Amino acid sequence: MYVPSHFAPDDHAVQELLRQHGAADLITATPQGLVATFLPFVHDEAAGVLRGHVARNNEQWRLPVTGEALVIVRGPDAYVSPSWYASKAEHGRVVPTWNYVTAHVYGPVVFHDDPDWVERVVRDLTAKHEAGREPAWDVDDAPETFIAGQLRAVVGVEVTVARVEAKWKLSQNRAAADVDGVVAGLRADGDDATADAVARARRPPAT
Repeated sequence: MYVPSHFAPDDHAVQELLRQHGAADLITATPQGLVATFLPFVHDEAAGVLRGHVARNNEQWRLPVTGEALVIVRGPDAYVSPSWYASKAEHGRVVPTWNYVTAHVYGPVVFHDDPDWVERVVRDLTAKHEAGREPAWDVDDAPETFIAGQLRAVVGVEVTVARVEAKWKLSQNRAAADVDGVVAGLRADGDDATADAVARARRPPAT
């Protein structure tokens, strides 16, 4: 991935994305070609891994993997209209673009055909996504036999984070007035998540 220096996030931002993201694309190269599955992951920062699960009927986990797996993690993204730039009125030399946050995580993948392993992941994922909800759902709210059946229907996934390529393309290369216009335009479109990301990423004023 091409990452100009002004679009390169710091490690804290990358770790926060891995910790907070919802779901991501798991991509593996196999003898049958590239295979991809969209699934939620939980990031164990201390262990340096992403963990999740796929359906047992998903052939991806049965296929031999060539080289590393790739997990594409995404943050907010949005179209940016040139009409939002203050510089449009000044000289008109502006074009549309796309703002986005993404991290490409590379590393070896292991599939765990083990209900106990998968149960720990399910509980971790549930705790992550139910946090702050009232009332919060818990795995133990469902009948034990039902949960046992559900666990047999999935297989665990564990990707070791060997390297990460990340890019925060959030108008950091635009003048302050243009960034103001992008933030305002995104909010007018109802996209507060991307607007907040652009506002956080803006360059500090020159001193």
